[in-house]
Amino acid sequence: MMIQYSDPDERKVALAKLKGIEDRVWVQVADQPKVFAIADEDLERENEEKTSSVHFLRFELDPTSIAAAKSGAAIRMGIDLAAYTVESMTLADNTRSALVVDLA
Repeated sequence: MMIQYSDPDERKVALAKLKGIEDRVWVQVADQPKVFAIADEDLERENEEKTSSVHFLRFELDPTSIAAAKSGAAIRMGIDLAAYTVESMTLADNTRSALVVDLA
């Protein structure tokens, strides 16, 4: 995930407000429970003052969600952070198809 603000002053303020966003990104297949991201396993990218503008995320889907995705079920994503909420967005078919290829 990349958070981009061109203006350095605006970026500094925004990244302070977005602390923890990397843990609030979720994916949901069909009517299965939301699965929240596992973020930044290689190193900590957040500090006392702000979050990073780049995070590496992965999602551990259970076998039921994987099977549903492979059978063509809708995949939705969103962000549950008070400072930056993204309501459920259904992925476009081409994006969903590309993600399904990566599922074990």
